[in-house]
Amino acid sequence: MRLTNVTHLRLPFGRLWGYDVSASALGRRLPVSFDQRLHVGAGDRPGSWMALSFSLPARTSRESIADAWLSVIARHGTLRSAFARGVDGEPVLHEIEIGPGDWMEHHVGPGQAVNDALRDVLDAACAPYQPPSHRLCVLETAAGFTVVIAADHAHVDMWSMLVIARDLLRALDAGRADANLRPTPERTPEPVRAFVEHTQALLDRDAAPEPVRQRWEEIIKDSGGVMPQFPLSLGAPRPHRERVELRDVFAPDDAAAFAAQARNDGVSTLARAVVAMTAVTREVADRPLRAVFPVHSRFDDNWHDSVGWFITNSVLESNVAEPHAAAAAVKEAVQLGAWPLADVLAPWGGMPVAPGMFAISWLDLRRLPVRIDSIGLDAQYVSAATDTDGVMLWFILDEMGLHLRCRYPDTAEARANVGGWLDLLVARLQADARSSIRGQLHVAGQTFRLERAGRDDVEAITALLRDGRSVSEREREDLDRAEAAFTAVTRDTSNYLAIVRDDTGCIVATMQLTVIPGLSRGGSTRLLIDALRVASEARLQGLIEAMIEWAHDFGRGRGARLAHVVSDDLPDRTSAFYARLGYQPAQVGMERYI
Repeated sequence: MRLTNVTHLRLPFGRLWGYDVSASALGRRLPVSFDQRLHVGAGDRPGSWMALSFSLPARTSRESIADAWLSVIARHGTLRSAFARGVDGEPVLHEIEIGPGDWMEHHVGPGQAVNDALRDVLDAACAPYQPPSHRLCVLETAAGFTVVIAADHAHVDMWSMLVIARDLLRALDAGRADANLRPTPERTPEPVRAFVEHTQALLDRDAAPEPVRQRWEEIIKDSGGVMPQFPLSLGAPRPHRERVELRDVFAPDDAAAFAAQARNDGVSTLARAVVAMTAVTREVADRPLRAVFPVHSRFDDNWHDSVGWFITNSVLESNVAEPHAAAAAVKEAVQLGAWPLADVLAPWGGMPVAPGMFAISWLDLRRLPVRIDSIGLDAQYVSAATDTDGVMLWFILDEMGLHLRCRYPDTAEARANVGGWLDLLVARLQADARSSIRGQLHVAGQTFRLERAGRDDVEAITALLRDGRSVSEREREDLDRAEAAFTAVTRDTSNYLAIVRDDTGCIVATMQLTVIPGLSRGGSTRLLIDALRVASEARLQGLIEAMIEWAHDFGRGRGARLAHVVSDDLPDRTSAFYARLGYQPAQVGMERYI
């Protein structure tokens, strides 16, 4: 899923509507979590919210969307709560009742970007002390609706936004299934456990053991008596306008290669990423990687469908850029965050935050029990725009690869230092993926490397496809066409143009893989293996078999259930070879030029 912020959010131009629910007076008091107290205690301010945007896959009406939204609110208790200032100035959480309301059009002024108009609406509606501090908006165009759901961070985390979107879509589906049965709160699915129950359970937990307290004390002491800070200068230590960088680190195949190396090392993908961050931090600052590290507190599956801020802050300290050392650092961070923080941080009067605080967040959407079709819905995680004096790094891993978003102060020093750190980190992660064990083919005592082809490889590929004949000047026109075709092939993410290099770096084989979704055979996705060629000097026993097995693994990772191999002709010898690999004769086809 794409990580973005409200400034970079892709939005169509259309009519901007917001749904104003009705809210009751403040009701009974509810327990407040440590992070909620810290966040809301900073007061009303713009940019304290988070959001999810997505396009609706079918035509509907604003009335149906409002009904579905009310059913979501009825299901999740935290969406029916609001903060107020207590007599001592501390935030107090109250239960409220939410009822139907009205749609309000927010006019986009002449010359005003839709994003800016949306930002104004959400900054006003989703402030910490607003009752309620969430807002449903839609952009209405001739093509349909783009939905934006936002809430102050005190009530939601990124996992929660997925739950909200899923439940809204389910409610809309239920309404479409029976047009006479609109999804009102009275017909909502069973309510789930409320976040306040989780808060109370944490408050009732035993205090952290002494070793945990001592470790927190060590890390904060090593950080200068405050929470960990970015290791390089960010400029004047005060809030500045933010600079947000969005980077797509891996495509799916490189993400799979990176994960394969992690499995081979016996660690998680996160641990391998920590290795890269540790190495880069050592290189540029000669310090260990030390950062605030949010960890989720959904300790069991009873909370998987709940909405709330199920995050507790921990600290990650990684000294050695080695997989098992990094894995131990991640494990320690999870353990340090498993205890009530109010008690742990009491010696510092709460979390000792200072300008320059450095935080790293990691979320693997593929492992979550809550899913939406983020690609089909064009779903995007959206952060607010705000001033900042620290560095916040978010990683999202999903079926489209690894993505990161980084927010830091927009100063000359931060641009150079954080931007340079990010450049080195992305380059290191990509290099780790390219050198992964997944690309190695061990055949007849030799090691080959299979990798994605680059533009500089087109001539060598063309020579292989011409059965090894070099490209003459007279054939230059054909090579120009091949380079144009390379652009078209690589632009389509369903294709993977592979090359195989020997231990000297020479290209000795190639094949093109294409993943083809389809409705036939129960909606099976197919893997097409085409243009497989091996140089005559590299036709060792087992190389083609190794390439085919790699292709099968690639296809399985993309959801393919069937594999087809294509050749210009299939003489008996070739047919027998593929039969030994488990292939069977398929449909007979004919072809012609068009």
